[in-house]
Amino acid sequence: MTIKASPRLVVAALLLCPLVGIGGQKSQDKVTADSALAELKDGNAHHATHHYKHPHETAARLRQLAPGQHPHAEILSCADSRVPPEIIFDQGLGDLFVVRVAGNVVSDAELGSLEYGAEHLHVPLLIVLGHQRCGAVTAAVEGGEADGHIGALTALLRPAVEKTRGLPGDAIDNAVRANVEIVVKQLRTSHPVLEKLVSRGELKVVGAVYSLETGQVTWLPDSP
Repeated sequence: MTIKASPRLVVAALLLCPLVGIGGQKSQDKVTADSALAELKDGNAHHATHHYKHPHETAARLRQLAPGQHPHAEILSCADSRVPPEIIFDQGLGDLFVVRVAGNVVSDAELGSLEYGAEHLHVPLLIVLGHQRCGAVTAAVEGGEADGHIGALTALLRPAVEKTRGLPGDAIDNAVRANVEIVVKQLRTSHPVLEKLVSRGELKVVGAVYSLETGQVTWLPDSP
């Protein structure tokens, strides 16, 4: 038996089609780097004041994301258990594309993941997030022989330690900040993928440092 749809139902279906995007997700207004950054700043204010909104944590959101992801920001952060980006920025499922590694350093593996987020998922904002009292940075500042493969991490942090050696203030805080600045520059000039996207204005790379004591994120001066 053939069932014919009424003209009225056909028109209604056509009107609804633009609301459905690739992967079955509802299309949204285009997210820009500035709008994503503003949302993350608001989310961090929620975290610092303990007034969370817990967005995008429903069963409906879970089902919506099953066909594909469309995060609005990617975060390169430390693997430290006290620094979970989704909580720090009060974000939910599918909102952030997160790469975590001790010391928030970047080698080929991390870079490849970030390139995927920026080029293939079209994420407009990349944040390098350091944090107070980072254990990896502390190890690099203190020097000495590292066990196992930890030495590979501290070697990547050595430029920040050397850059800040002898400066006034806390040596670890100084190195944490310098490391974020170094990684931001490294990502902005990473050829050919990220550099191309940055030059086209399709990707913004910013740096920030998280306080374990206050829960607040401080954005570096060269960041919006």
